[in-house]
Amino acid sequence: MPRQIRTWGPPLLLISPTLILLGVFVYGLLTINATTSMKDIHNAAQANGREPVSFVWFQNYIDLFGSEEFQHSLKNLVIYTVVFLAGTMIFGFLWAWLLDRPVRFEGVFRSIYLFPMAVSFVASGVVWRWLLNSNQGENASGLNRLFQMIGLPFLQNNWWNNVDVGIAAIAIPAIWQLSGYVMALFLAGFRGVPEELREAARVDGSSTWQMYRHVVFPQLSPVALSAVIIVGHMSLKAFDLIMSISKPANYQTKVPAIDMYVFKSSFDYSNAAAVGAILLVIVAVLIVPYLVHLNRTEKH
Repeated sequence: MPRQIRTWGPPLLLISPTLILLGVFVYGLLTINATTSMKDIHNAAQANGREPVSFVWFQNYIDLFGSEEFQHSLKNLVIYTVVFLAGTMIFGFLWAWLLDRPVRFEGVFRSIYLFPMAVSFVASGVVWRWLLNSNQGENASGLNRLFQMIGLPFLQNNWWNNVDVGIAAIAIPAIWQLSGYVMALFLAGFRGVPEELREAARVDGSSTWQMYRHVVFPQLSPVALSAVIIVGHMSLKAFDLIMSISKPANYQTKVPAIDMYVFKSSFDYSNAAAVGAILLVIVAVLIVPYLVHLNRTEKH
């Protein structure tokens, strides 16, 4: 026993502060959130302890999934994620592909593409709220005004005020802001392909397009997977950009994170905790398989 203590004691002592912090502020709070989501705390009196609280187990989850409003939030989340993911992947890949080829002032272009990342979602949301203004005709402003000036008035639309697909308009500023990050990931992947492989393809008579299609692009699959996971989980937690452009009460731009904020603001702690737990599960379903795949790849 003393020998085991000498062997395991110092390492455990070294990592014990981290374990304690993780136990309290991560797993402890997750446990509290899960417990709260199974109670019936739906008003200020219950939240402050003036009225009794009881366990309802999974009833809050059943009520949420049966609610038309929450179903609309989940539909908006899917639309936002698909548009955001597709836009960032396409633009990020194309920009990286262009910069991989000999380009003058590459550093300038790279800085321009990456600059939006330095702007907070709140700051860009204020600007994009004006750009995506839904006024049309004589009162048009932002992009609608631009379309009017260049003779394309048929492109004017309600943007984020559209009840069915308004959330897709809010994905536009998100794409603008994160495409540069995806570009950096893909560019690192392009530059990571050994020059010997490219030379071998040229020696075999491959054209530039054939070399990229059969040699370079297949090497980018790990980078693409990482980009999908990173951008995908960011889209699931969308909150600040939507709050900056729209309002929490706007039905057309509601997503689960907004619902959680609204529930919490009205002392409906149980439903807020339930929404948080649902988001955690969705993110875990996306992240855990990737981590397992990454672990298996590293072992081989």
